[in-house]
Amino acid sequence: MRRQTEILEAAARVRSKRLDPTQLPLSFKNHDASADGGERAVTLETDRVVLARRISDVAMRINLPLTAYRGVAIRLLQGETEFEDRVSVVLSHADTGLEVILFEADDDTDVIAEWRKWGSTLGLPLLMEGMDGNTVCAETKLGDVQVGRPRPRRRHSLLSGRRPRFLGRRRTAKLPLVPFVHRDEREIIARE
Repeated sequence: MRRQTEILEAAARVRSKRLDPTQLPLSFKNHDASADGGERAVTLETDRVVLARRISDVAMRINLPLTAYRGVAIRLLQGETEFEDRVSVVLSHADTGLEVILFEADDDTDVIAEWRKWGSTLGLPLLMEGMDGNTVCAETKLGDVQVGRPRPRRRHSLLSGRRPRFLGRRRTAKLPLVPFVHRDEREIIARE
């Protein structure tokens, strides 16, 4: 019976940390070490993020556009024990004080799905953060356009066997700068 209650409590903890990106705008609490009480209120909308916190009884409200964030990153965190790691999905910013934790879990079962869902909903690039803190872009994008390797040219395409090779090698004729003029010569066709 004890094991069942532990599983239910763990499921309730995970369920309480999950936010639905399709339900924007969202309001939730987030951890902030510099704020009074260690928490701040976050309001996440489709185009901006509002952070509200109190520091030394001074109320602060920071309103940032969503484009100020670098992207949605996966971050590994230190677990409760030495052999456990936690994984979180974070709205990554150059200033670590403005980052917002979107999803947190003790295992990596749903992390990739949440990461992709948040990235597509917010329209931000997907990032991966290493243990050293460096972020790497997982998918390269130029705005909304996916940038990848260029497609092969015609010569190396799958249909190249169906196209005659001499058509690919054919060049247009080049006329000389000074045209040839033949005078006082006997023509081959019309004899005198």
